[in-house]
Amino acid sequence: MSDLCLLFRQLSIPAAVALGALALAPASMAEPDEVSVTVDAGSGRRPINPLIYGVNYATTEQLRDLNLPLNRAGGDSATMYNWRLDARSAGKDWFFESLSCTSDIFDQHGDGFVALTRAGGAEPMLTVPMIGWVARLDRDRKPLAGFSIGKYGLQEDADLNGFADAGNGVTLDGTPITGNDPNDAALPDSPADEKPWIERLVGRWGGAARGGVRYYIMDNEPSFWHTIHRHVHPEGAHAREIADKVKTYSAMVKSVDPDARVVAPEEWGWTAYRYSGFDQQYAVEHGFDKAPDRTGETGGMDYLPWLLSQWKAAGRPVDVVSVHFYPQGGEYKDDHDDVTPAMQRKRNRSTRDLWDTGYHNPTWINATVALIPTLRRWVDTYYYPGTPIAITEYNWGAEKTMNGATAQADVLGIFGREGLDMAARWATPATGSPTYLAFKLYRNYDDHRSAFGDVSVTATVPDPDTLSAFAAERTADGALTVMVINKRLDQPADIALSLTRFAGQGRLDTVQLAQGRLTALPGDRYTGGRIKARLPAQSVTLFVLSPNAKGPIGTDRTERTGG
Repeated sequence: MSDLCLLFRQLSIPAAVALGALALAPASMAEPDEVSVTVDAGSGRRPINPLIYGVNYATTEQLRDLNLPLNRAGGDSATMYNWRLDARSAGKDWFFESLSCTSDIFDQHGDGFVALTRAGGAEPMLTVPMIGWVARLDRDRKPLAGFSIGKYGLQEDADLNGFADAGNGVTLDGTPITGNDPNDAALPDSPADEKPWIERLVGRWGGAARGGVRYYIMDNEPSFWHTIHRHVHPEGAHAREIADKVKTYSAMVKSVDPDARVVAPEEWGWTAYRYSGFDQQYAVEHGFDKAPDRTGETGGMDYLPWLLSQWKAAGRPVDVVSVHFYPQGGEYKDDHDDVTPAMQRKRNRSTRDLWDTGYHNPTWINATVALIPTLRRWVDTYYYPGTPIAITEYNWGAEKTMNGATAQADVLGIFGREGLDMAARWATPATGSPTYLAFKLYRNYDDHRSAFGDVSVTATVPDPDTLSAFAAERTADGALTVMVINKRLDQPADIALSLTRFAGQGRLDTVQLAQGRLTALPGDRYTGGRIKARLPAQSVTLFVLSPNAKGPIGTDRTERTGG
């Protein structure tokens, strides 16, 4: 379904929330059943770490507008970032070229990234390369090719519109080129080479305890090095290589700044939680049954728990245990978004992978993921209980549609309810897009930095695949904030919101994201601990209940489209 078709569908749904008296549905549409939403402010109480509202590569303006606390510089290009030359290589993502960094936000990996992040009021996360190689440039800062056509012959594809000598590393008959010289476009790198960079960062910005860089990420998706950066690391990384490198690079970082926090292992997804890069490479031809690292080095243990056990024995080199996760049913794609009705329903449902211990993932994963509780259990069992856990890359796709916005709002609510410690979406949604506004609804819905509450409480709904809800008290003013997400594609939802162990009356302010617009609805009062409202199809509605206020403030509807 096209974005335009979706827009016409949404325009046929009443946009207003009717408080006290429900809006009438079109005559051709059956009246929706009333959905019960129950909030118990005395149950399920746990702090929400604001660092769950992070992103990758936000600009200063985006950080300010969204009131975001965390900004990550990572991804494939960060693996080979050369801080001395300010150069990077995206590897397979762009013809294995070593390139000079530009002013583009995705080229910011060092001081520039720290500066723009600090100006936006957020914490920067920087990536420390561990692969053993960094990008090298030609004279006059010109690019170099990891698989030069002039040196290795014609290849299946090349950067014909940019640097025509850069091939994709595959011969015309489909055979990957092997035996290339990594020095063609890279320089050897070691902890000793990276240490002066950390010293320079501390010298310019101060140590972590004095407002400097607090979070250092140990490279990016190391079990994919043999695919993304095979021009310098053609063999899949063994479990032992990663265990030892993280220990070594962590010790280097902390020798410069003892207060810095090391984040690892930054692995890409389900297979990488269970198997090393070497085993993943081996399995392409031989399967996983006799994966060498798993049957040998790790003694049958899953790769990530084994890493944790090794790091525990080494005396806690890792301060935040991090992974990446992308839904595997086609919900997220780099080149285009699938917004057919079937995919939209799948997108609504697949957020269960983050939390539901009873949900069996129907994709090739074919297992129960329950990522946040699983990661928490692994850390508490094999490492130090209570160590922070993070998802530093994720994306549910369709960011320019309301389906993407409802999925993002659902994900942020899940992060807070389930006790995740840090998160960073890949990447920052386009300014003004529905998904961007979903972040704004959580973090700066009134342009005065008013946000969703910081103490999660229990919110119960009958079917979170069609309508989900999250609630939290806001410590600063005692307000109860309730986020209700109507995931239905073409039907409004009548809700009956009831409160337990919270003041039964007070002021009610409502802000709603629907049809790609963020709207502050007229202020009202709630009484009897109940609210009734009609929510548009594919919408996100924030109710702010203030028991100490005597009346509604503001009666004007105001709309924002971001920026």
